[in-house]
Amino acid sequence: MSYHPLANVHPEAKIGNNVVIEPFATIRADVEIGDNSWIGPNAVIWEGARLGTNVKVYPGASVSSIPQDLKFAGERTETFIGDNTVIRECVTISRGTSDKFRTEVGKNCLLMAYVHVAHDCIVGNNCIFANTVQLAGHVTIEDWAIIGGASAIHQFVKVGSHVMISGGSLVRKDVPPFTKAAREPLTYAGVNAVGLRRRGFTPEKINEIQEIYRYIFLKGLNNSKALDLVEKELDQSEEREYIVSFIRSSERGVMKGFSANAGAFE
Repeated sequence: MSYHPLANVHPEAKIGNNVVIEPFATIRADVEIGDNSWIGPNAVIWEGARLGTNVKVYPGASVSSIPQDLKFAGERTETFIGDNTVIRECVTISRGTSDKFRTEVGKNCLLMAYVHVAHDCIVGNNCIFANTVQLAGHVTIEDWAIIGGASAIHQFVKVGSHVMISGGSLVRKDVPPFTKAAREPLTYAGVNAVGLRRRGFTPEKINEIQEIYRYIFLKGLNNSKALDLVEKELDQSEEREYIVSFIRSSERGVMKGFSANAGAFE
């Protein structure tokens, strides 16, 4: 470990090998920081933080601060940050409450400047949040999601894997996997075909996903009827089951479908 004499590192903190802690950073007790991590100047790592290996925390960031939730009663909770995740300037991440007792950001994520991740959020692997994305409490973001800058995610919303959300979006409803979302109110904007190709999905698999969403969002059917037809008329696959299960289990409901007034997206 290498830390500047002006850094404030609690003697009970567990610091891995080859960790660099810059001047005026503060590391509190009950903190674990994995090997090869870097903590920038003026960053604060609060109690309950569990950082993986090769994590980078930039100046002014606050990781694992107490929740901004009036129900929080001081219970012992944690914040988990996965390997290789980058937390840029002035990001704030709150630890969990008695709901999940944890907040979690997965591996290989990039949280750009001024992002806020509230208590009890679960963020998957390989996610990118652009500048000033704001996650309210209890939000779930699954793997490979990309959220455009200045977007706000309502509490308890769930965003599926491989989703792309346009910048400046107000996300009040769940966003099913493999889709793009844009406009106000948030609307289906096609399948995230570019992202899927980059991650190795074949053209045939992308066409299959597009056909599923034509039933759900483009045929003017209610969700229940659309899902019944998807299961009846389209071949079974892992992607089909994931999409159907995601929508059927949605507690907040999913984003709006195609609107003739909004124009075609695909």
